[in-house]
Amino acid sequence: MFRKILYGLLFIIALTIYALQRLHFSLPSLINNYLNDLLYVPIALGAIQFIIRRLKKDPLFQLPLGFILFLSSFYSFYFEYYLPKVNVRYTADWIDVLLYFIGGVVFFLLQRRNKF
Repeated sequence: MFRKILYGLLFIIALTIYALQRLHFSLPSLINNYLNDLLYVPIALGAIQFIIRRLKKDPLFQLPLGFILFLSSFYSFYFEYYLPKVNVRYTADWIDVLLYFIGGVVFFLLQRRNKF
């Protein structure tokens, strides 16, 4: 139950920030520039884990650290290296890369404690 509430809360926070950005609301710079980058990997990993648990009918399935690091690396490469080269809307920011990995490590640690 804790997991569902936490994911719902993370998703609502990320969606609210995105909507406020689209509506051109002025947000504090830390929230505007970095919070969704921190939340993105745990939300994506949680969705992947949920789908795999349902498909395998294994409620205790946990994502391996290698997969978590791979996904964090992929998002870092795609959003912070590739997209800024092909679309002016995106900018490369090494802090975002760090936040993707922090989010992945937090997800890994929480799932190991059976909280996520």
